[in-house]
Amino acid sequence: MYEVEIKVRASHEPVRSALADAGAERIERVRQVDTYYDAPHRDFAETDEALRLRTETGKEGDAGPTATTKLTYKGPLVEEASKTREERETVVGDGDSAAAIFEGLGFEPAATVEKERTFFDLHGHTVTLDRVDGLGEFVEAEAEAEDGDEVEDVREGVVDILRRLGLDPGEQIRTSYLGLLLDANGDT
Repeated sequence: MYEVEIKVRASHEPVRSALADAGAERIERVRQVDTYYDAPHRDFAETDEALRLRTETGKEGDAGPTATTKLTYKGPLVEEASKTREERETVVGDGDSAAAIFEGLGFEPAATVEKERTFFDLHGHTVTLDRVDGLGEFVEAEAEAEDGDEVEDVREGVVDILRRLGLDPGEQIRTSYLGLLLDANGDT
């Protein structure tokens, strides 16, 4: 599975209006705290990979807001035209235990990224309005490709969605929020 994503820095208010005009469906709003790990056996910054635990809160269930923790591996970028990469993700039952397992194996927490995200569905694409602590507002448009042969077509659909929202895909940011935060803090 490939996540085909284009991210741009943008003010949310005009995009919210464009989403409403385009008939987008609001899916949910959540808060995510992402803890990224360094591996003891290779440098993820050099290999362009990421390993993270994400704790997500804000989803309303029968018992009120719930928290979910997911383990995610992101492979290196596979093309120049977007932020496309292989991604594997699964829910873990106990985030604290997962973190303890990582640390027991020599994986060290590298950085934490905190953000508020509002997700919309627009013609089968996910549009996300992100407010990232320490960085500001961004818009991501994405869709999934089953295999590498589909990436180009899926990317063109993502580009079209951004244009419909009045955004310029040519202004995309291929650096992750983690990378942007590390750059802003002088940690690279």
